Amino acid sequence: MIRPKHFLWRLEGKVGVLTLNRPEKKNPLTFESYAELRQLFQGLQHESALKAVVLTGAGGNFCSGGDVHEIIGPLTKMQMPQLLEFTRLTGGVVKAMRSCPQPIVAAVEGVCAGAGALLALFSDLRYAKPDAKTAFLFTRVGLAGADMGACAMLPRVIGQGRAAELLYSGRSMSAQEGLAWGFFNRLADPVLPVAMEMAHSLAAGPSFAHGVTKKMLHQEWNAGLDEAIEMEAQAQAICMQTKDFQRAYEAFAAKRKPEFQGD
Repeated sequence: MIRPKHFLWRLEGKVGVLTLNRPEKKNPLTFESYAELRQLFQGLQHESALKAVVLTGAGGNFCSGGDVHEIIGPLTKMQMPQLLEFTRLTGGVVKAMRSCPQPIVAAVEGVCAGAGALLALFSDLRYAKPDAKTAFLFTRVGLAGADMGACAMLPRVIGQGRAAELLYSGRSMSAQEGLAWGFFNRLADPVLPVAMEMAHSLAAGPSFAHGVTKKMLHQEWNAGLDEAIEMEAQAQAICMQTKDFQRAYEAFAAKRKPEFQGD
């Protein structure tokens, strides 16, 4: 049973809803909440009944990044071993997001900045309210845009030139830009119901196969085309052994909608 201390967590059927919940400060993160996020996403690998996750923020904002006084202030007083421990912790959050088999759907509104922008970036699908402002603002505090995998992931999502502009300048990307550039899948107001609808749709689908799709989307970045084709041949052959694959065929033959069970 997942019982986070620093976030809200609820289940709606097979969908888990994770809400960043410090609305008075636009949902910033602390050392403790980073650690809990990493632990939560790592633990999802063992939550077979959970088929999808929605990530959102309370109070009209997604996440303002690391708390200025609770994180940035203390970091200025740390030595390299402690600094590296922290940056590996934050990187571990997005590694855990990539590794969990459940698709993660981000519902973004208001402020989505710094580490918050990375949480959105490393979600599998992103939906936004038209007022959302996304900023990779690390240069604004004297740091590199290279944070939590941003220099690797953002160019893959929106292209090298656009990513470079955002990471060098730290400026906000509007929701309309994000949609046009492929960062957001769709804009909606309100946005949470749209994200929930997609998550429930994914949860009702072939969840084992969704997990394979997620794994291949990440693993094939480092593969040549011939290698990727072979990886997908093996992955698809495994999926063809599942009962969901059999159910889909039987439903098609009977002209009815398949009822997937994830096995």
